[in-house]
Amino acid sequence: MSLFKEAIKQIPKKPVTIKYPFEPGIIPPGLRGLPIWDMNKCILCVLCQNACPVSAIKMIPKGPDAGIVYDLSRCIFCAECADACPKKAITITDKFELATTSKSELIFHYKKSQ
Repeated sequence: MSLFKEAIKQIPKKPVTIKYPFEPGIIPPGLRGLPIWDMNKCILCVLCQNACPVSAIKMIPKGPDAGIVYDLSRCIFCAECADACPKKAITITDKFELATTSKSELIFHYKKSQ
């Protein structure tokens, strides 16, 4: 009988859930979302590539295409790349709505300005 009493007490209360995606989601502090590179700080040292446990980062160290190729579809958002960067060129954002229907939209190219 106590379950029935509890259900009756809950009827006049507001719902605990939010109507996502029609209302914005609550972003908890410390959420690890999309990493972004500041190529002005980046020295192409390869430490982020070596630290990535799933090989989501590929470094192109020399030539006209020097920079970073980041595959979001492989990323597990562990932030090891940001921890390994000696110049703090990688920022972990709180952007988490990253779904897409095209895999090509999940590949990011960061070019080193010459």
